[in-house]
Amino acid sequence: MRRLLPLLFLWPLAAQQPAPVPKPAEAKPAQESPAPAAERWLTGNVDFGYRVVGAVGGDFNTYRSVVNLGEGPKLFGLDASMQDPSRRLFDRLDIRANSWGGDPYNTARLDVRRERAYDFSFDYRNIAHFDFLPSFADPTLQRGVFLNQRSIDTNRRSSDLELNLLPGRRIVPFVAFSRNAGRGRGVTVFGLEGNEYPVPNLFRDHSDDIRGGVRLDFNRFHFTLEQGRVSYHIDQQVYTGPGRNPGNVLTPVFGRNLYLDQGNQSLDVRGDVRFTRAVFAAAPFRWVDVAGQFLFSQPEADSKFSQNNTGNFFDFASRQFYSSQLAALTSQASQPHTSASFSAELRPVRRLRILESWMTDRLHNAGSAFLTDRLLVSGSPLDTRTLASVDRLVLNYNQQELAGLFDINGKATLRFGHRYVWGNASVPAAFVIERLGKESAELRRHVVLAGLSLRLGQRVSVNWDHEASPGDHSYFRTSLHKYQRAKIRARYQVHPSLAVAANFSLLDNENPSPGINYDFLSRQNTLSANWTPGGGKWFSILGEYTRFTLRSELTYLVPNTLDRELSFYREDGHSGTALVDVGLPGKGAVQPKLSFGGSLFASVGSRPARYYQPQARFSLPLSGRAQWYGEWRWYALSQPFYLFEGFRNHQFVIGFRLAL
Repeated sequence: MRRLLPLLFLWPLAAQQPAPVPKPAEAKPAQESPAPAAERWLTGNVDFGYRVVGAVGGDFNTYRSVVNLGEGPKLFGLDASMQDPSRRLFDRLDIRANSWGGDPYNTARLDVRRERAYDFSFDYRNIAHFDFLPSFADPTLQRGVFLNQRSIDTNRRSSDLELNLLPGRRIVPFVAFSRNAGRGRGVTVFGLEGNEYPVPNLFRDHSDDIRGGVRLDFNRFHFTLEQGRVSYHIDQQVYTGPGRNPGNVLTPVFGRNLYLDQGNQSLDVRGDVRFTRAVFAAAPFRWVDVAGQFLFSQPEADSKFSQNNTGNFFDFASRQFYSSQLAALTSQASQPHTSASFSAELRPVRRLRILESWMTDRLHNAGSAFLTDRLLVSGSPLDTRTLASVDRLVLNYNQQELAGLFDINGKATLRFGHRYVWGNASVPAAFVIERLGKESAELRRHVVLAGLSLRLGQRVSVNWDHEASPGDHSYFRTSLHKYQRAKIRARYQVHPSLAVAANFSLLDNENPSPGINYDFLSRQNTLSANWTPGGGKWFSILGEYTRFTLRSELTYLVPNTLDRELSFYREDGHSGTALVDVGLPGKGAVQPKLSFGGSLFASVGSRPARYYQPQARFSLPLSGRAQWYGEWRWYALSQPFYLFEGFRNHQFVIGFRLAL
């Protein structure tokens, strides 16, 4: 294919040769009127081409984790619409597709409809997810082993089909089906007392969702009732490769090294979920709108886990070494889950809007498990443990919000309100440190809401949103506690061809509770401009710059010693994007265009990094319905603390865009 690239470059030049002058059309008899132009039954465009990926310098696994674009012929985009003149099968058919030909994320969508008869849609997505950064989750870096012990290489596909009957009528039945499936491999750890052993991992899963119901559409009332079922299956296999695995800890335990010779783990989970959902929206009066939703589901799952391993291990309970282990676990669980929400908008006077919303989410998990664990020394039992447990997890979450919007003078709108969040949870003993037993927690949070919108003519607009909480009770150490969050967005139309905008966002959160002492700060400032003199025919520029700051401090317990340590992370950085379009001299419909620019990211702090992505593109219309283009991109990543994790790469694209 690479030998064809010079021809692809030369073909647009040949396409510009003068076309032969057409002969004058013969005059038609005076009594004949010209036939009306037939309506086009197919419209849209298609974008296809070929990508050349140069040799990747640096770490190939990091390139795949960040970019992962491949070489070869590509369908970059397809957007087509078809109409049936007879209107017997359908009125309109739309099809869209993006990034086909081996790229990590590709999609396709089909919509077919016939007025007041049916409306059918099919949506497909394929995601290839690769994550192997050598410095992540790798305690063996100091030994020169570049192995991400939590890496994955997966492929996930999802398909959604939905059929609506009698659309546009008052009663609309519908049925839908969704399937989500994934499979892949990776690296995980075989965890045993005193050591962890990185091993290969295979996993696959799928879920099927079928649902159906009816929608009722009236002038002032809409109601949807839906019933469905979801079934899923998770299968995960962990196994060892050839040779002895010393694990992450090389320090001897009582004079002997721990190691893993062979090991296997198998997890099989099968579940079933039945659910019922009801949604309504109504406008009983001109000054009030109400809406609500209710959902009830009851998932049920059966799990089986088995493990066998041989090597040299240590049991800290009996303080003895053992050579093999056999374990088996079976469990069953059900989880009744209820959630509901309600909202209303009231307009008692002309300039005032009152917004009320409430939601609740309640679940409890009732499960039982039976575990058998046998430790062996040279084939003879050292210890046999059996454990039967019945656990119950309870979680309740509620939120109520009352807000108002007041139009002051047609140019300014004031927003004010209050949000109250409350809930409780109890966690079974199996999930916390054994000596603590069952743990419970409460959630309490009052939040004040404020905002302002200004519209100064057609050229200036400013929006400000702010919320703050004095803090009370939180579920988790890093949850929102005593915090304030603010956003300011401003836009100024300096000239019909020049617009500038500025955005500011802030999140300041802290939890001063003893033993936690959590402090988090995130701040971001963005300035952007768009200049299109003369409508952008000959020149335009789009630019954006962002300055950000990130701070995090948290006290935590070291698992082995239970000593308190401080986790501290900071990052200050800059990011920017610029794109310049320049129109070149041409003739008629042939108006070439040159585009260039790119993006950059630079940060300093706990993990500094540099990322650059410049690009350039030349496009040449061949006619009113065809365009040829060539594109170059450069990807480069460097990290001063992890030089082995950088990469750089050139990519070239030759493509055509055709109007159908």
